[in-house]
Amino acid sequence: MGWAEHWADLGDEVRRLVRTAVDYAGDLATPTLRLGVTGLSRSGKTVFIAALVHALTRGGRLPLFDALAGNRIAGAVLQPQPDDAVPRFDYEAHVKSLLADRLWPQSTRRISELRVTVDFASTSAFARAFGTGRLNLDIVDYPGEWLVDLPLIDKDYAAWSRETLARARRTGRAGIATQYLGSLAGVDADGPEDEATARDLAERFTRYLRAARADAHALSALPPGRFLMPGDLEGSPALTFAPLDDPDAAAAVPLAPRSLRQMMRRRYEAYKDIVVRPFFRDHFARLDRQIVLVDMMQALNAGPAALADLEEAMTGILSCFRPGRASWLNALLGHRIDRILFAATKADHLHSSSHDRLEAILRRLVRGALTRAEIEGAGVDVVALAAVRATREAMVRHGGEMLPAILGVPGKGEGLGGERFDGESEIALFPGDLPDDPESLFECLHVESSLQLARLATAAQADSSAEDPESQPQPHLANPLNFVRFRPPKLELADGPWSRQPGARTGDGLVLPHIRLDRALEFLIGDRLT
Repeated sequence: MGWAEHWADLGDEVRRLVRTAVDYAGDLATPTLRLGVTGLSRSGKTVFIAALVHALTRGGRLPLFDALAGNRIAGAVLQPQPDDAVPRFDYEAHVKSLLADRLWPQSTRRISELRVTVDFASTSAFARAFGTGRLNLDIVDYPGEWLVDLPLIDKDYAAWSRETLARARRTGRAGIATQYLGSLAGVDADGPEDEATARDLAERFTRYLRAARADAHALSALPPGRFLMPGDLEGSPALTFAPLDDPDAAAAVPLAPRSLRQMMRRRYEAYKDIVVRPFFRDHFARLDRQIVLVDMMQALNAGPAALADLEEAMTGILSCFRPGRASWLNALLGHRIDRILFAATKADHLHSSSHDRLEAILRRLVRGALTRAEIEGAGVDVVALAAVRATREAMVRHGGEMLPAILGVPGKGEGLGGERFDGESEIALFPGDLPDDPESLFECLHVESSLQLARLATAAQADSSAEDPESQPQPHLANPLNFVRFRPPKLELADGPWSRQPGARTGDGLVLPHIRLDRALEFLIGDRLT
């Protein structure tokens, strides 16, 4: 790293400390907890935030969330966005999509933030004598594509190129990277810089990243993230670079002036200065707590290459966290993340009997980060959850054997066993069993029948509460296909404290069903509401 990079990092650190001191001064009036909702693309961040805010402000069924279950929350209301430079999370539109349209919200396309102020009664009689407690909960959402860029901060162009090309040549990626890798053969990296060559390589490299992210491969380690979500930087030099072969023998040789390699390195560093460092400094480094959402189902369904790639991506990302024990000194000198929750999302796509195994697989995936966070004094936990539960459970008979099934309505166009669904009919699906030993998934070369995520299905109008298994739909055997996405469920009226408010709008009294959202809330903010 050169002097320019060192000075840039020093400037970032000074600005971060000033911002931290300002935040600390503001907290003396009303405490603020900044919760980062972190996760790779399509891990369910938008749904999680919408469900969390809806449960807090409208009174969801959260028996494991002690402050609400004990009737100590007097109210929770949305506040104006506190940061004038950050767009507001469009909570109302996302909830309408879930409640009225029964459609999943659009994936996160930009950074956004939302503040919820919670008024609560303390568990301490001494604190209650001074009135109702108050906590500002600032929830920060950002695209998963931005998250994969964090490890680039400490990598120079040569190291990034070597890692990226080695990854592209692996067995799981070589086929989709063929076009880009082939284009490198005719490139003179140490020849004169050329804009047309740079643009052509950047376009080919971007096509490879997009193909790697598609459902068929579901790969995760795909930096630079803005290549997949360019926004207003599309076509700029900061997004017009690509990795070049750089043999170790030539790594220490000074770059030829105005060469293609030097041009690529300069643009790579510009990308870090324009995109990565500001994101880390202004948003990521200011977080107090983290929930890391992981779509294990997508990776397991795509196969061993996707699972290994997810592990690599998460290891790099989690190395950028700043875990530590909460204290007034850390609050003044720099934020430390004192609680981290790792959550395997879409747990409703498995029967509840497999949720403990799903948690075990996730714990194995992030074991390095878990150990580091615990050593630094941060609280950590792992949970299998569904912020909005799209399925319900039933026992059905197949071939004389009773099997646990999940029931739900697949999205329109989803397919299973050669059948395409209309978005209205319910099916019964046997999710199968995950392995008892999570290590077997990471050691084996092929993930085959042990997962069995989409094995048996039938059109059904089943009632999971029926006691007689014979009354359940009789499923037929289906070949393993792509993981089925279910529509959000039809909802029921709430009986919580906010469900019958005077002047409540239509739909405000609807409960979003979930799996362990209450456990997540208790771990993330429960201690701040005591």
